Amino acid sequence: MRLSSFIKTTFATSALLVSSMSFAANIEVNANENDLALKGYDTVSYFTKGAPTKGSDKYTAAYNGAIYQFSSAANRDLFKSEPSKYAPQYGGFCAFGVTMNRKFDTDPTAWHIRNGKLYLNLNKDVQKKWSTDIPGYIETAQVKWVDIKGLTEAQIEKVYEQ
Repeated sequence: MRLSSFIKTTFATSALLVSSMSFAANIEVNANENDLALKGYDTVSYFTKGAPTKGSDKYTAAYNGAIYQFSSAANRDLFKSEPSKYAPQYGGFCAFGVTMNRKFDTDPTAWHIRNGKLYLNLNKDVQKKWSTDIPGYIETAQVKWVDIKGLTEAQIEKVYEQ
């Protein structure tokens, strides 16, 4: 009887651990409660149309624990062939926010492509600030992202509270 309880407890603990690890992986991508990234915008359209376009639940692909929607099967297939090329930088969190060790949500219409990479910002006002020194902010964000990418916002606050 005790051995069976031990096995059940071990199994339940393992299942919870695996579940929490799955959740932890998803904190690297800015997605809603249904794991939808970019608020449903088609990430490939920024590159092919030069503008954000709403995606459809008819064309989806999963990447890094999030679901991306696309406006066409062709865009979905492009994404699937090379997701790291089309996925937004910093998991889709605000690129300017990352420079301040923060993970802010984004407005999919406040965007910029630089050197073949998609960067999103919190809103158009933040995008204006970002535009004043894009290369400098990217350099800073690249360094800061390494430290915060696996952390929740609460963990980030705890680490950086002074």
